[in-house]
Amino acid sequence: MVIIPSPPPARPAPPGGFRAAPLPTRRILPGFGLTLGYTVLYLGLIVLIPISAVFIKTAHLSWSEFVAAVWNPFAIASYQLSFGMSFAAAAVNSVFGLLVAWVLIRYDFPGRKFLDAIVDLPFALPTAVAGIALTALYQPNGWLGQPLALLGIKVAYTPLGVFVALMFISLPFIVRTLQPVLAELEPELEEASAILGATRWQTFRRVLFPVILPALLTGFALAFARALGEYGSVIFISGNLPLKTQITPQLIYQDLDQYKYAEATAIAVVMLVTSFLILLAINLLQRWARLRTGRGIAAN
Repeated sequence: MVIIPSPPPARPAPPGGFRAAPLPTRRILPGFGLTLGYTVLYLGLIVLIPISAVFIKTAHLSWSEFVAAVWNPFAIASYQLSFGMSFAAAAVNSVFGLLVAWVLIRYDFPGRKFLDAIVDLPFALPTAVAGIALTALYQPNGWLGQPLALLGIKVAYTPLGVFVALMFISLPFIVRTLQPVLAELEPELEEASAILGATRWQTFRRVLFPVILPALLTGFALAFARALGEYGSVIFISGNLPLKTQITPQLIYQDLDQYKYAEATAIAVVMLVTSFLILLAINLLQRWARLRTGRGIAAN
């Protein structure tokens, strides 16, 4: 015989025959309207108004003047150098950043915390200081530049120097994006793959890489966007040679120095639109990563 417990007695009505009305649902943290207003005001003053000013200043140019400003030989050379070296630095750092993140997460050795702190050095170091330090190291009579010169390799005041500077400032974005994902990967997955007869390369390609791919692509996009707008660490080591080692931010500064404000803002609009596209790509990658993770959890 199954015994069904009796329901609890009904709560008696208050005097007068009326029940108390349910309390209205309140937010745990009040003040949403006030904080939203401050947020919109702050973003408007810091972000939206300066961006709007760039477009308004560029609107003074006619279409032909705009095309002449953003599509002359100096601008094209700067785009090729900025986008090419930024992409190359982000791609190379995707490989070595993955190795750095893997070592810092999967191995315990003396000095690991010190190496982990060094990864954040490009964040804390002023970019101008980084540029001076890199130039001193890689110039022809520098500590690293002198032995490289003996091999016929010149770094400072060449596109290679721009590449080195962009690698320096973009590495933390790859490492810090991958570390949380690698920390959540259980070693049992690799052990199970090895028990089933998979080689180390097969385990990485079929088990690990599909999981870390969304984070790797996100880190690549962040590193590419950061390198694309870098100025301080590049200005010294590049030498700012027009048509050779002049990046786009340097070209913008040169136009501003010559009081060509509309031309400078026109080039800035090109970079700004590119940055928006990169941010859109980052958001799409993050959404894809969430959907991918959700499907993986549902399948398990």
